[in-house]
Amino acid sequence: MRAIPVVRCTDVKRSLAFYTGVLDFKKKYPVASDADWVIDLVQGDAEIQLSQHAGDGAFGCAINLRVKDVDCLFRKYVERGLDTTGHEDSPVHRGPVNQTWGIREFYVTDADGNTLRFGEPLP
Repeated sequence: MRAIPVVRCTDVKRSLAFYTGVLDFKKKYPVASDADWVIDLVQGDAEIQLSQHAGDGAFGCAINLRVKDVDCLFRKYVERGLDTTGHEDSPVHRGPVNQTWGIREFYVTDADGNTLRFGEPLP
């Protein structure tokens, strides 16, 4: 069994540009049109769906992703254009943080308020 979270968006073209251009996801089905209301994205073993359908998901979801070398990934996203401004009250949006629950993580929130939490277990 495998879960594939649905990320609700108001503008699938804008979300697709962010998730592929900054977060390095790829279209699972390259022939899918950028105008489709649902687009499947993959990165390694991770898979998500962007959806503009009113009944799919809710704005403001949170998705945990386990990664290797969270610090390197954060730097890569910043180099690709990740904007960390606007989150001055949230250190975890500005870079990886060691959390008390044993995960080193950073958060990325998209234009629709959905948050991806990239983390790796602390040694």
